[in-house]
Amino acid sequence: MESSPAAPALPALTQRQVVAAIAFSGIGWAFDLFDLFILLYVAPILAKVFFPSGQQMLSIAGVYAAFTATLVMRPLGGYLFGRYADRHGRRRAMVVAATGVGISTALMGTLPTVAMIGVAATLLFLALRLIQGVFMGGMVASTHTLGTESIAPRWRGLASGIISGGGSGVGKLFASLVFLLVSAIFRGPAFAVWGWRVMFFTGLISSFLGLFVFSRLHESPLWEALQKGAKEAKGGRGAAPAPATEAPRLGHYLSIIFLCILLTTAGGGLSYLTSGYLPTFMKLVDHVAPTDLGVILSIAAIAVIASSVLAGYLTDRIGRRPAMALYGLVSLVAIPWLYHGLSMTGDLRLIGLYAVLLSGVGTFCYAPLLIVLNERFPTALRSSGTAVSWNIGFALGGSMPVVVSLFARLSADLSLALMCATGLLAAIYLAGVYFVPAHRNLMA
Repeated sequence: MESSPAAPALPALTQRQVVAAIAFSGIGWAFDLFDLFILLYVAPILAKVFFPSGQQMLSIAGVYAAFTATLVMRPLGGYLFGRYADRHGRRRAMVVAATGVGISTALMGTLPTVAMIGVAATLLFLALRLIQGVFMGGMVASTHTLGTESIAPRWRGLASGIISGGGSGVGKLFASLVFLLVSAIFRGPAFAVWGWRVMFFTGLISSFLGLFVFSRLHESPLWEALQKGAKEAKGGRGAAPAPATEAPRLGHYLSIIFLCILLTTAGGGLSYLTSGYLPTFMKLVDHVAPTDLGVILSIAAIAVIASSVLAGYLTDRIGRRPAMALYGLVSLVAIPWLYHGLSMTGDLRLIGLYAVLLSGVGTFCYAPLLIVLNERFPTALRSSGTAVSWNIGFALGGSMPVVVSLFARLSADLSLALMCATGLLAAIYLAGVYFVPAHRNLMA
């Protein structure tokens, strides 16, 4: 388990193919998160449409429970699509997963409300969230391996920042712009009737990407080299792709999977409790108007892109573990302080500044996770190992908004709840970083 067998020479990719692999891996992840963040941007509306109750925060918690339902199914999707990607290629898995994500998201916009058919509406909504989660888990298996396996080792941290954090920022930016546009078209009560539906319909863009863009990408050179080596080992006569993802082999990496889950839970939780929770926080606590909210979130998404790329690049320069320790310390101090400041001001400019800073800092711990997970698994298991670890971690980290919403009970308590939760997650992240190997890299 300490090292992987010598692999045959990697198939040479042109610079254009490398750029395409990274760019479209990032775009694939962007639209995965775009479909996920649509729900967060319309959470107060969906609370009334699918989870009506006499207590506002309880209804909000119901929406975040639906959000968590998607995350809970992601490990299953990650395992299934991870095995598929390790056997049949990263590109094929990306096409199927992206198409499924888009269709399941768009179908949510067609659902009747609780006012129309009662609790059946809530159950249908939750069912589509579960189906969406399987396909979203599959996106990780491809987007989180294809790009990093296609670039030179010295730039893999940068690729991690571009794909995971940068892709996340692009997804949030696009969701913010769509929210801004739809809010301008469907003003006031019209948004509660049609606007939220249109937001979900835009998920079909993911299906378009899957069918017409991702299918034209070049396959991962590391995966192709693995298949070539397996074929040569069998005599080279029409050998089928090696069954590289046998379940017992993942069992040899249980300690590594546990560490990866711990890091992803903390890093993902910090991302969800900053960029993910900000739309709800600014509506309920700061009472920001929809148009102003859309502008602030768009700028915040740009900050996420910039800070993610920088955070990934820095791991290439000073090492994964030192950089991650720095990110954990900054998050431990800065995020609780920024949330306290955001709750204490009514100035729209300061609200915007705090939101942008929270989004930027909140992605520091998240940006290098992709490459750290990739480097823990050999090529034969990379898609399944990374996807399972990432999706379980994000299912746990993604449940943090539900916990915070229930713990707060009243919107006035949100600031304290978020300060405590983010501080705890940053401390857990730092504990996990201590156990990250300084040199062992199974992608080498």
